[in-house]
Amino acid sequence: MIILLIMCVGVAIGAYMFPEKWQQYNSKVQVASIVLLIFCMGVTLGSNDEIMDKLLGMGIKGLLFAIIPIIISVIAVYILTQVFMKEKKDD
Repeated sequence: MIILLIMCVGVAIGAYMFPEKWQQYNSKVQVASIVLLIFCMGVTLGSNDEIMDKLLGMGIKGLLFAIIPIIISVIAVYILTQVFMKEKKDD
């Protein structure tokens, strides 16, 4: 819940108070933060001795958790595209 609250505060600051001239620097800080986060996650996973034993099971579950939302999203986008993006044909 605290994460959502922090995210909402960030959106409000970005939408109403953040100067546009700092946007380029903000983008660089975002990329650096994401790289640092991924690195830290890798270090955490690499230092876990049990991870290699559980990797296959986690991989299958992770694959299912990725594939199912992808399939549902593709179907939803296809249906919504058919409904809302019809081309007007000249008769």
